[in-house]
Amino acid sequence: MQKGIIDQALAYVKEQFEREYSGHDYFHTLRVFRMASRIANAEQADLELVQLAALLHDVDDRKLSPETYEQQTNVRSFLVAHGVDEATIETICKMIREVSFVGNESVIPATLEGKCVQDADRLDAIGAIGIARAFAYGGNHHRLMYHPDIKPNLNMNHEEYIRSQSTTINHFYEKLFKLTDMMNTRTAIQIAKGREAYMKAYVEEFLSEWDGNR
Repeated sequence: MQKGIIDQALAYVKEQFEREYSGHDYFHTLRVFRMASRIANAEQADLELVQLAALLHDVDDRKLSPETYEQQTNVRSFLVAHGVDEATIETICKMIREVSFVGNESVIPATLEGKCVQDADRLDAIGAIGIARAFAYGGNHHRLMYHPDIKPNLNMNHEEYIRSQSTTINHFYEKLFKLTDMMNTRTAIQIAKGREAYMKAYVEEFLSEWDGNR
């Protein structure tokens, strides 16, 4: 791989997500990159592979770039342009395909490096920032914050999860409260526990205020 490829990937994703406001912006990618690096160092994974996959994990995301999603066109184009060999490109693409939460069809990554990236991405979905991102995404997609008559669907498959237009509070039950138990590495599990506790306390407060009890 070319020298300086990590810095070039940072510049690339900053440009890609300059006008993204749904919670999948450049700073999300930067947080995932930093957390994935932290986990990789603690778990003794291949740092460069983890960093590249973390930086590029959203550039072909179905929600953000549906036209490039299937072929992972943006990931492949960037890596080819920067002299990455085909075997490494395939490894990184596979890591990225395994990252996403897709309801009850979510997968456990095949490699330690993939587990580090998946954990980092999921950690950014929980805790204080996870709460903010959930409401940013919901508002960006014209979803209600909450409706007491709309109940969460706790067992969605891939297609049901993609098509779901549920409320943001339901999203906590349908995905976010499940993520701690889905972490792969000891490092991520320890971080997730504190973030989950904060998030559950927030939702409890939200519902109490909604009902006029606080």
